[in-house]
Amino acid sequence: MTNTQPRKEISSDFLSQYEHICALQGLVPLPAVRTSLKMGTLGFNADRLRLLDWVPLLSALRINKTLPCVSIRSTFQPSLQDTVAEKHKSYARRRIPAVTTKEVTIQLCKAIKGCLTISTALTNLEFQGILLRGRDIMFLAKGLNKSTSLTHLSLAFCPIGDVGLDILCQNIKSLTTLKTVNFTACNLTWRAAKHMSGVLKYQAIKRHEEVWTANLRNRNPDLEGMGGLKRVTFNSNPLVGDQGAHAFADSICDNLWLRALDLQLCGISSGGAKALLDSLESNSTMVILDIRKNPLVDHTLTRAIIEKLIHNGKSTKSEYKWLSSSSLKDFFRSKQKRRTIILGSGRKGKATIRIGIPSKKSVVTGRRYVPSKEFFAPDPLPSGVPWRTAERAKRYRSFPLIKSRDIPC
Repeated sequence: MTNTQPRKEISSDFLSQYEHICALQGLVPLPAVRTSLKMGTLGFNADRLRLLDWVPLLSALRINKTLPCVSIRSTFQPSLQDTVAEKHKSYARRRIPAVTTKEVTIQLCKAIKGCLTISTALTNLEFQGILLRGRDIMFLAKGLNKSTSLTHLSLAFCPIGDVGLDILCQNIKSLTTLKTVNFTACNLTWRAAKHMSGVLKYQAIKRHEEVWTANLRNRNPDLEGMGGLKRVTFNSNPLVGDQGAHAFADSICDNLWLRALDLQLCGISSGGAKALLDSLESNSTMVILDIRKNPLVDHTLTRAIIEKLIHNGKSTKSEYKWLSSSSLKDFFRSKQKRRTIILGSGRKGKATIRIGIPSKKSVVTGRRYVPSKEFFAPDPLPSGVPWRTAERAKRYRSFPLIKSRDIPC
């Protein structure tokens, strides 16, 4: 869909449904949704939506059949340093997005399930930084199992864990339309690598059966046209390790269909890299095996893997490219940027407000950020000692220091 007219028709169809539901419920359509639909896709930052904003949006998404791409992202990162006693205070100081609640995530996955079930146009589904729980993943997996058009699935920075990936693998292994999956920074370990390796083995067996059937009928099998995964991304999962690398190496030995495997920042050492290099000896179709950003891998092994991949890529022109490295730190770095709002102009110039993260030297007291110097008394003691220190020394204002030798026995 390259021209502008079909995109406008797609966006207008979903927009008309969304606006109609908003009118029935007495709500105002979100400008962010209108802006994303100009390109014929639905993509927005979920952190900016209130609880009431989700109701018409999910209702329209559940019955929509024309959107080719749905991308929902969240950059909210709860503080990991807050103790249980301080959680209520920290929550009072900041607004928690509605997308982090159980009610919103489960309704979101139900809406996606309904869209995947009835839509023949949805090809790309991307969740970024969304907190998906076990029940949410089950609804999402049921929708994936019934999809007939999805080609790309991304759950980057969604902490689904090994159990969540196992549920997804059980439902996508028979999904022939799905070509690429992205599980970057999903809190995965070597167990998840084994689950994904099982999917690759299962699909390889099915494809070998199709090739065998085509040979029996004196037909030339179309290897490129066969369904199944062509790219698997496992970047930024440091607990995959060598056990996960060995699991992937076992699955790509005789795999003639997988083209790219991304394993950046996966805690792989030279032992796992050697297993992957050995698996490439019997694989002449893979063009990308990315083990960069693994400091325990010897440079000679990395060079040998790249040389083998270059040799494989000479025979065919691949559509898959090397990905830029990304981590969880880079994902949340965008939150540190400051914004400047111009209120207006007058005789003395423009009035501006700078919004952003406070500096490290400031501390939190109550509802607002104040500099550290406000912790000292406005009228300090002549000696310059802060009042907290004076209190610890039993030195009260306007009274001399009481020493132990002055106390009568």
